[in-house]
Amino acid sequence: MSGETSVKKNYIYNAAYQLLLVVVPLLTAPYISRKLGPDMIGQQSYVYSIATYFMLFIMLGVNNYGNRSIARTRDDKREMSKVFWTIYGFQFLRATIIFVLYCLSILIFDPKYTLLAIVNAIYVFSGILDINWFFFGIEKFKITVTRNIIIKIASVICIFTFIKSPDDIWKYSLIVAMVALVSNGYLWLYIRRLVDWYKPKLKDIKPHVRPELILFIPVIAVSLYKVMDRIMLGMFSTTTEVGYYTQSESVINLPMSLITALGTVMLPRISNLLSKGNVKETHQYIESSISFAVMLSSAMMFGLMAIAPTFVPVFFGKGYTPCIGLISGLSVTMLFISWANVIRTQYLIPNSQDKSFVLSIIIGAVTNLIINYLLIPKLQSRGALIGTICAEFTVCMLQTIWVRNELPIRRYIKISYPFIIFGILMFIVVRAVSLIPVQPLLLLALEIISGVAVYAILLLAYSSKSNTFVARTIAQFKIRLLGRINKQ
Repeated sequence: MSGETSVKKNYIYNAAYQLLLVVVPLLTAPYISRKLGPDMIGQQSYVYSIATYFMLFIMLGVNNYGNRSIARTRDDKREMSKVFWTIYGFQFLRATIIFVLYCLSILIFDPKYTLLAIVNAIYVFSGILDINWFFFGIEKFKITVTRNIIIKIASVICIFTFIKSPDDIWKYSLIVAMVALVSNGYLWLYIRRLVDWYKPKLKDIKPHVRPELILFIPVIAVSLYKVMDRIMLGMFSTTTEVGYYTQSESVINLPMSLITALGTVMLPRISNLLSKGNVKETHQYIESSISFAVMLSSAMMFGLMAIAPTFVPVFFGKGYTPCIGLISGLSVTMLFISWANVIRTQYLIPNSQDKSFVLSIIIGAVTNLIINYLLIPKLQSRGALIGTICAEFTVCMLQTIWVRNELPIRRYIKISYPFIIFGILMFIVVRAVSLIPVQPLLLLALEIISGVAVYAILLLAYSSKSNTFVARTIAQFKIRLLGRINKQ
């Protein structure tokens, strides 16, 4: 299997994996939003966000550090096995302690949240079993996809079977927690075949503590504008506003999963190439990834902004009008996140430039916290939105500035700006279509079809005049398609 073919297949697998993580909440959102209402959704989101912080301390920086470490040693099973059990040993120790601390913290929760907090203990416990980082490091993405398909289908069935009214919020919380537990536990069925047993010693664990802590700093910093938004909304606003913000994020998370999947796939590939001294090939991958990421994010950003006014009332039902502005605003962050994701996962982390990565995230987090503190009490969910946009822009700009002397940033901008223009043109066409006086569901379908058609036509025209990765891929697709048509 060639390197490029392997990357494409792994991207498809991991994109499917990331999509499955958010597709169930999105598919069930219309049902849940109507059965539970924004207030109950806000309560679950608030408690779940607090539980997520405990989960973050369980995982520390292991998702990036473990992924990178396994990728560097995967050609030597003995060494890889030692690295796996040593890193996991550290994870198991801290996870046990943090789970006990979470159970004790339930005693100080507001009484109205106690039941949800108890249910979410299952979610926190699932962190003890989370070894996704190992499978990403050896690029076994197919396994994670297979288990998720089964588990997610089961969760959908449970949601439609057991969730009937706002009183069933604890059942919904239980389903979400059990999905995490079963999903992480399932992976252990494969470990015996892939690694040999090694009993980690304290002296083996010590060298991994510092790098995990360093890579944990950006994780906790990112959480300040990914998770803390909802907690601060719950503290300074209402759970209804948390519900609006959570539902809007669920819509954004679906297309974003396609973008973040690229970074997850490329991190182990780039790390492995660098360990072999293939610097030139890594730079080719980065350029291709930038082109692909901006192409995807531009289409999704302008597409969601265009259809939001029609999409929200059709998808969520009555009472969710504030989500229109929130979805449109959060869409802007896609471009910043996709660009920074490539720089971070394909250059900074593989090259162990953790300091630059960490500092940019910290500055972004501080920016977000300050804006949230100033604006949420006055603007509620809109204040959280402004904070998130400013934070993502700050991180993107800082990481780009710090690598400008090592990567051809001007070339990346040159090959990227056409996609933004295509997105703007698509937005104009879709908004024109929105003026057609037809039934809302049909109108939404027309908007989506017209948007996809316009962007696709522009990409096809672009592929005949450009030599970028996206253009070459589209050209190859056209050749294969025409070949199949001719055969028929």
